[in-house]
Amino acid sequence: MSRMGGNYPLSQTIRAVERALDILLCFSRQTPELTMTQIAERVGLYKSTVHRLLATLEGRRFVQRDPDTGIYQPGVRLLQIAYLTLEHNNLRRLAVPFLLHLWEQQHETIDLAVLDDTDVVFLDVLESPRRVKLAAAIGQRLPAHSTASGKAILAFMPEETVRRIFKDDIPQFTQYTLCSPEALFEDLRHTREQGFALSLEEYEEGINAVAAPILNLNGQPIGAVAVAGPAYRFNREQMIEIAPLVLATVRDIAQEVEMATYPQINTRS
Repeated sequence: MSRMGGNYPLSQTIRAVERALDILLCFSRQTPELTMTQIAERVGLYKSTVHRLLATLEGRRFVQRDPDTGIYQPGVRLLQIAYLTLEHNNLRRLAVPFLLHLWEQQHETIDLAVLDDTDVVFLDVLESPRRVKLAAAIGQRLPAHSTASGKAILAFMPEETVRRIFKDDIPQFTQYTLCSPEALFEDLRHTREQGFALSLEEYEEGINAVAAPILNLNGQPIGAVAVAGPAYRFNREQMIEIAPLVLATVRDIAQEVEMATYPQINTRS
């Protein structure tokens, strides 16, 4: 029998890795700290199994445990990997100058996001300099169907793919969330026609956003740029008014990505 990691069969080793990853995925912005009991309940494992896995993860600094409370949280090794990922993410690096230019024009929160399953993940966030602003952070995950960034990306994906992603119930976060497939797909069709997406308090009441997708040479979305702000000063009319600036920003980023990917093609000549 093929073996790996001492005397453990390969299948057991793979299963242990999967369980360890499930433990790490328990931590989120909403649950940054968890007890061993909470982790065991979330992953559906015996406490003894979770204890062994946590001890291994703690030894490699993927989690850290408060010696007084026994509460676990992500460790510094994950932070190192996260920074390494961001440092080598070409999309983020190439987009920065254009995000800054848009931020200087609007003075609202600007974010760069990519799709991960049913969520968008922020690769970069430029915080509004205004006193009332949004709480957004790099690495934060938000549901794609209720955010402008998410809808901007989903609208330019094949509809059958999007239907597979949202084959289960669509969560509702506010009274304005598009939680029926009919309403969501009608909104995505409209988004595709106009080229940009709007989110009117669909994830969080009092927060609006406008976003446009970054498309590659094949017209496939590789990310999105959004401008977001408090609904009282950032209404539908204002978002539609600045949409051309967001569209110009994503076109510039797409062109920069294209030139970096295919340097032999000078699209600016």
